Amino acid sequence: MKSIINEIQNGIATITMNRPEVFNSFNREMALLLQDELDKCEKDSTVRAIVISGKGKAFCAGQDLKEVTSPELNPGFKKILEEHYNPIVARIRKIEKPIIAAVNGVAAGAGANIALACDVVIASEYASFIQAFSKIGLIPDSGGTFFLPRLIGFQKASALMMLGDKVSALDAEKLGMVYKVVPSENFEEEVQKIATTLSKMPTKALGMTKRLLNKSMTNSLEDQLDMEGKLQIEAAQSEDYAEGVNAFVEKRTPNFKGK
Repeated sequence: MKSIINEIQNGIATITMNRPEVFNSFNREMALLLQDELDKCEKDSTVRAIVISGKGKAFCAGQDLKEVTSPELNPGFKKILEEHYNPIVARIRKIEKPIIAAVNGVAAGAGANIALACDVVIASEYASFIQAFSKIGLIPDSGGTFFLPRLIGFQKASALMMLGDKVSALDAEKLGMVYKVVPSENFEEEVQKIATTLSKMPTKALGMTKRLLNKSMTNSLEDQLDMEGKLQIEAAQSEDYAEGVNAFVEKRTPNFKGK
């Protein structure tokens, strides 16, 4: 049984972490396969939006501790970070296509931080988020110390990382960690609806928006304004811009192609 399943349909790639018996915790195989599937989605021009979710009751429980405590299987933390989690987070931010984290259940440790690195986070009402690292004497990784303070503020992020409190889906929404919380019975339908909406939008411009958001983390205001100007000129030369304007004038629904 493959630990990662990727199904592509109607311009949407749905990548599912498929180790439900261990709450989709990462081992080396799953981490490397996830990177491979993200690479395929980046190169596939038919993929206009990407969904990452988990099979079963959990989104992802982070690192499989059985792997790191096994003398035969343990790759070591250096390899885990440099070859597993850091490349996954880097890919999520680099791929200029909208990526949705569909958090169907618990998201803990690296699982939580990988979700927070995505462009849109949708949570089931039964989802939860926990910075579980301090519980076992580790520090938050997978970009957690970068993204979480920017999402919810320094003080809240510091407390959650040090205390290791579990955050419910509704509290996560109030804090600004997630875009939307959805009742469990409507969860898959709502994820599909948002993914479909994104896949039909001018995804070239969405990719540029993502690039700008990435740079806003470190740019000065002057540098950001300059970059906005350059990318706006590029966006205005796209087929999607021409289609959007024509559709507005003609009072019809635009047919964007991501070009």
